[in-house]
Amino acid sequence: MKIVAVVSAKGGVGKTTVTANLSTALKYGGHRVLTVDLDPQNALRFHLGLDPNDIVGTSRATLAGQDWSEIVTTTASGVYTLPYGMVNEADRQSFEQYLEANPDWLVRNLSGLGLAENDLVVLDTPPGPSIYMRQALSSANLVVIVTLPDAASYATMPMMENLVQTYCVGRPGFIDYTYVINQLDSAKQLAKDVTQVMRVNFKERVVGLVHQDESVSEALAYDKSVLDYDSQCQATQDFVACAHVISERLQAGSPL
Repeated sequence: MKIVAVVSAKGGVGKTTVTANLSTALKYGGHRVLTVDLDPQNALRFHLGLDPNDIVGTSRATLAGQDWSEIVTTTASGVYTLPYGMVNEADRQSFEQYLEANPDWLVRNLSGLGLAENDLVVLDTPPGPSIYMRQALSSANLVVIVTLPDAASYATMPMMENLVQTYCVGRPGFIDYTYVINQLDSAKQLAKDVTQVMRVNFKERVVGLVHQDESVSEALAYDKSVLDYDSQCQATQDFVACAHVISERLQAGSPL
């Protein structure tokens, strides 16, 4: 299996939206894909059309000693999913203490699912440093950093690169880290300027530009990925293009 960790330095950048739609695009591109929600907000399920009343997930399964194969859910698009699950505050704290004491938790449980060599695992994580991001970065073959084309997001890039250097670079199996610029409004000069600066500074590491598109929020309202909601819209084309580049990067298996 190949593990893709989708991360962000700050909230509000659309990281979970990118995770869901990128996973769907990778699935439609011919991969078998498993998405894992490592964010206590447990919001990935809404983007993938899962039952909002279902309480199962990796957090509850871990605390109960349950095998992950028993809680894998399949979306309408064919993406396999492991939600975070619904837990109370005391259980969340117990779960996070368990993660601190078991740094191999994620890899160990994924290895128990019998995934094939070419299967892809896409991880959704909370924004900013956390035990969840640490688990994700410590296991990822490829890191996708989601950012907005604004000054505040650009200012967080050194922190994210430091985290990648700490947990990823030099580790066996790690390929590289990349950027997806989300919610690009081409009508705004500042957004175009920041995007240009990022493309100059990060070059081929910018693997995707996702334009601001009303179809994305409309798709969420209908519990669908944007690819299933509107196959011809700009955002769908952007996610498909991004998935293609990420697939090539994983197959190449060498740093940029």
